[in-house]
Amino acid sequence: MNTTTEHTLAKVPQVTLGFWLIKIAATTLGETGGDMVSMSMDLGYLVSTLIFAIIFVAFVAAQIKARKFHPVLYWATIIATTTVGTTLADFADRSLGIGYAGGSTLLLALLGASLFTWQRTLGSVSVNTVATPKAEAFYWTTIMFSQTLGTALGDWTADTEGLGYTGAAILFGTALALIAAAYYWTKISRVALFWAAFILTRPLGAVLGDFLDKPEANGGMELSRYAATAVLLGLIVVFMLVFPQRAASKSH
Repeated sequence: MNTTTEHTLAKVPQVTLGFWLIKIAATTLGETGGDMVSMSMDLGYLVSTLIFAIIFVAFVAAQIKARKFHPVLYWATIIATTTVGTTLADFADRSLGIGYAGGSTLLLALLGASLFTWQRTLGSVSVNTVATPKAEAFYWTTIMFSQTLGTALGDWTADTEGLGYTGAAILFGTALALIAAAYYWTKISRVALFWAAFILTRPLGAVLGDFLDKPEANGGMELSRYAATAVLLGLIVVFMLVFPQRAASKSH
């Protein structure tokens, strides 16, 4: 008999291969989608950030209000965090003039503070505990900071450190492979490995998105941001169909 019932399930998906594939595609879409609004539509970083922030808050409110896990709502909220993260990081790095290093340092501090407060308040930052409004609020705040940090890190390594989009993608891809190896062959905390991987998928997506839409002279493919965003959205839908998303079992 299946003893798993609705009230024993978290409101986030199980962490599977499908989860990571969708996450990478979503973070890549966040970069192309954010650039599409701020650059192609010429709305600028501040206005674009305000637009995406409103969308982000609306989706988080809907996610918290929902009584169970809804795959489409969950991933729509993730995409909202990646787009607002893209424009917010660009605003901090470029419009505020603090640079990639300053922006990354600030966002790393905010991310650390969010995880620390979450741990001290609820006793765990495991995604399997995300089943109450308070836990969800911490979860989505942490994700928003991680997505914004990832954008800044991606730009920093690709541009300032001179690795280029391909070099930066190899760097972050290798780091994720090492985390996967640690998951299977070490006893390092699974919660710590999850958040490390979750954070690093964002700069990987950021440099992949930049590779798709930045000018050829800068090492990109110079594809239309509109077309790239549409293709990535379609890819996410395909991944969701091929890898059905189910709610994670709630920790007690």
